[in-house]
Amino acid sequence: MTWTEILAPVNNSDYFKDLWEKVNENYAQYQCFPPKNQIFRALDLTPFEEVRVVIIGQDPYHNDGQANGLCFSVSEHVAAPPSLKNIFTELKSDLGIERSAQELDDWAKQGVLLLNATLTVQAHKPNSHKDLGWETFTDFIIREISARRDQVVFVLWGAFAQKKSVLIDESRHLVIKSAHPSPFSVYRGFYGSKPFSKINNYLADAGHPEIKW
Repeated sequence: MTWTEILAPVNNSDYFKDLWEKVNENYAQYQCFPPKNQIFRALDLTPFEEVRVVIIGQDPYHNDGQANGLCFSVSEHVAAPPSLKNIFTELKSDLGIERSAQELDDWAKQGVLLLNATLTVQAHKPNSHKDLGWETFTDFIIREISARRDQVVFVLWGAFAQKKSVLIDESRHLVIKSAHPSPFSVYRGFYGSKPFSKINNYLADAGHPEIKW
């Protein structure tokens, strides 16, 4: 199935028409991120039938030029935010991989859905679009992946993401939980959590290709 087929019940609903109207109003009135043509980029780069890993973020980066439609990913021409630096530090510690590319498109194209719970944000105002209604849309996506796919790894970093565990059938999937990679919590259980090797070990045991991180 495609995302178009999966999301048809939502996209054709009054709820989504109302949400999209609010999004359009915000983009017309304020500077918002990501660019409008990148709002659904996570879905564009990771087809439904290819989803093997889901990493859940809260909302897009809110500073100029950062957000590109994939959670934790930023464009190459801006400085890496602290959370992304910490993710790369753990990647090196876990698998010995020293990554320099800040855009995570290559992960997305391998089946890693980099999904923010809220897909838009007003410039320089973190979490400013949390009440627009995006979570109904993204919760639906998480539920559908859980129900229709098998042996997917869901990565829930931090308390916010971990609330999404109620949407996931843990008898069919692997759920990895740890502290968030932000500087405020990275030493409370993110460093040393080895998420990348856990993901690849699970995928290999299930007979799926490992992710080239």
